[in-house]
Amino acid sequence: MITICLLRHGETAYNADGNKYCGRTDIPLTDKGIAQAKRMNELLKEYKFDQIFCSPLQRAKYTAEIASGKAGLVKTDDRLIEVDFGQWEGKRSEDFIAEDPDSWDNWLSDPESFKAGKTGENAVQVINRLDSFYNELMDKYDGQTILVVGHNGVNRLFMSQQLGMPLKNYRKIVQENSALTLITLDKHKGFNLLKLNA
Repeated sequence: MITICLLRHGETAYNADGNKYCGRTDIPLTDKGIAQAKRMNELLKEYKFDQIFCSPLQRAKYTAEIASGKAGLVKTDDRLIEVDFGQWEGKRSEDFIAEDPDSWDNWLSDPESFKAGKTGENAVQVINRLDSFYNELMDKYDGQTILVVGHNGVNRLFMSQQLGMPLKNYRKIVQENSALTLITLDKHKGFNLLKLNA
């Protein structure tokens, strides 16, 4: 079994500006996002991390470095990168829904078959790369405590799948910026959600 502290990165300018969709755009944390990561550093002092992984995007990497207090141990992994949101990138949902309501309806009803933003990833592609990452963690780091810093889309899709929810319901899970989700993963006992948004 592995214990995972699963974070979403701190606030970015896209989050603050009407929650614009920020998939692969590599933007930094805001001052508030840095403060959120520092708050998390205090909360995580009770954990001793054997491994620290994050998305290669700077907002996740900087959150991981601040929250862990161990910048030198942070390893990036491309499988943790945010969902490719295609044509929705950099836009607010009300804007891209008005431009192309069918693409939004398709994603909401069947994200396994339809790509986000028409040209991005579908949910199966996201889940496949996340399964590869988390299965590797279980194989290599059994018994360890691991910090993982990712993104809103990938973290919610992963949790939805692990909880047995239809992936179209992933938006029903809320993960706040730089808030702690605590889980355990075991090859035999599966997934347990211990804390959400601590």
